[in-house]
Amino acid sequence: MSGDHKTLIKGSPSQYVKLNVGGTLFYTTIGTLTKSDNMLRTMFSGRMEVLTDSEGWILIDRCGKHFGTILNYLRDGTVALPDSYREIMELLAEAKYFLIEELTDSCQQALSKKEREAEPICRVPLITSQKEEQLLIMSTSKPVVKLLINRHNNKYSYTSTSDDNLLKNIELFDKLSLRFSGRVLFIKDVIGSNEICCWSFFGHGKKCAEVCCTSIVYATDKKHTKVEFPEARIYEETLGILLYESRNGPDQDLIQATSSRGAVGGLSCTSDEEEERSGLARLRSNKQNNQS
Repeated sequence: MSGDHKTLIKGSPSQYVKLNVGGTLFYTTIGTLTKSDNMLRTMFSGRMEVLTDSEGWILIDRCGKHFGTILNYLRDGTVALPDSYREIMELLAEAKYFLIEELTDSCQQALSKKEREAEPICRVPLITSQKEEQLLIMSTSKPVVKLLINRHNNKYSYTSTSDDNLLKNIELFDKLSLRFSGRVLFIKDVIGSNEICCWSFFGHGKKCAEVCCTSIVYATDKKHTKVEFPEARIYEETLGILLYESRNGPDQDLIQATSSRGAVGGLSCTSDEEEERSGLARLRSNKQNNQS
């Protein structure tokens, strides 16, 4: 505008100045603006020319949305940050522009905290190809449990209990993935082979066990596909795969004990903690028996 001109601003700390920040007007003292070492101190201590209009408003070409927060921080040395992630990002941009290091650090810490809070407790990748599956299995240091589930692979009609058992397999997978999410990588395959419902267990990049939950049964007139829910077997293999958490590899005697199916005939699933304790106790007992 024709009345705008550049000038040096320097005065006593108690002197008030008028600020036009992106169209939003503010009224504050030079003492507030020069309170800490930042760009505003440079602008209002006579070291940098500032642009003023014909009415004496000092023009600052920034969005005025968060400038009031900036002023309150300069006045008090602390300020309540916005609640939303987006607004903290906006305030961070202004703090960086005005070179206010302490406020910048506070914004960055608040953003990091919100990112941690938003981080899912449990992630279950849904694989889209065999190549992607191999990449996931080989790139993790955790044991892996994969559930292949594809109801549409069936060539025959299902038995009356198959749909219910299919759902039970999915529910058990979800339950185990929540419980062991920090120790085991769970992945789900819905486009895989000709199988309908199959569990696979991997340790150190190699398949250790597999539990196929489907079979063909013969009726008087035609074949049917039967989906089963071998809950005890699945629990056993899941507990066994925990042996692969060690980077040095699992104890071979314990692996041999894990493969003994007779040990789980009377598995009682009363609670998650009791299941793991009783399962591991059986593995240790089998190891001692094998050694004797």
